[in-house]
Amino acid sequence: MTVALAIGVVCLGAWIYLLLFRGFFWLARERDDRDLPPAPAAWPAVVAVVPARNEADVIARSIGSLLAQDYPGDFRVVLVDDASDDGTGSAAVALPDPSARLSLITGRPLAKGWTGKLWAVSQGVEAAGAPTYLWITDADIAHAHGTLSALVARAEAGQLALVSLMARLQTGTFPERLLIPAFVFFFDMLFPFGLVNDPKRRLAAAAGGCMLVRREALAAAGGIAAIRGEIIDDCALGAALKAQGPIWLGLTRTSVSLRPYLSVGEIGRMVSRSAYAQLRYSPWLLAATVAGMLLVYAAAPLLTAVGEGWARWLGLAAWALMTISFQPMLRYFRLSPLWGLALPLIGAIYTWFTVESAIQVWRGRGGMWKGRAQALAAAP
Repeated sequence: MTVALAIGVVCLGAWIYLLLFRGFFWLARERDDRDLPPAPAAWPAVVAVVPARNEADVIARSIGSLLAQDYPGDFRVVLVDDASDDGTGSAAVALPDPSARLSLITGRPLAKGWTGKLWAVSQGVEAAGAPTYLWITDADIAHAHGTLSALVARAEAGQLALVSLMARLQTGTFPERLLIPAFVFFFDMLFPFGLVNDPKRRLAAAAGGCMLVRREALAAAGGIAAIRGEIIDDCALGAALKAQGPIWLGLTRTSVSLRPYLSVGEIGRMVSRSAYAQLRYSPWLLAATVAGMLLVYAAAPLLTAVGEGWARWLGLAAWALMTISFQPMLRYFRLSPLWGLALPLIGAIYTWFTVESAIQVWRGRGGMWKGRAQALAAAP
């Protein structure tokens, strides 16, 4: 067997495995508008906790969407202003709030051993009191009026410790159309939503933009302090809460990101903030990941272009399977199916983002978020 033929066999085998034995992640079946549960007999109290640092450009829309929720039960919003210097807090409290549901907390100086976002979230949780649920949501996410009611209905029907929605990211610019659907596709591949939602499986994850957390489950897991140093804080919280009860993660169109990405570099900074942390800061895992990405994504078009005989056909078959696997995600984002042909190129770009993440850690700028290099304590 030639080297090219062996690579073709491995590449095609990898895609057959991913399509058939990875929880059918690529079908993107877990949606918040499917299998809708009935309304609960009583609507429990909820407090939204919003950490914010220099979000003045979007805070009115995000907090406004929270204040406009049509939730039938008791609902309040706690905004934690994490040392913003752009008027974030002032922009939020200027919003119409006839029911006086919004509280503004000025964040305390960052405590040692904490990441900035989690330190802000912990202060919001502390100020929230004792509601049944905490709705932890980012300051750059806007929610439809009925989002909270749907989250609570699902949580109550399944007695879930966590309900999390992957907020719909924007795809208005060319870099977003090129890279954003793949971001969600790769996340779902790494943490297949169906397996995350299976209480018999240990796999756990969450999407930090929208997380409804049962407060008692969070307390039993040790609170936010239990994950205080985590860079990938949402998945760490998902794992902590799945140990307390079932969780649910799905896609949505009712919670949307307000933050556009105008360049490939901006998306790269978003990805590289946590990519090396996912590899546990291991250069060996980094090398294996790069080799695996090249084998799974780059090999197929290369074999198709320059391979011969069976090697070329295997490469073409692998490319066809990866293109097919990307179609449901492209439909979710309402983009042309032809973007599926670009998945090898997209995979190469994400491989570079991963390498760049490691370089940032090695330079002492790992886990950069709002001007804070947060991966330094965790990296060897």
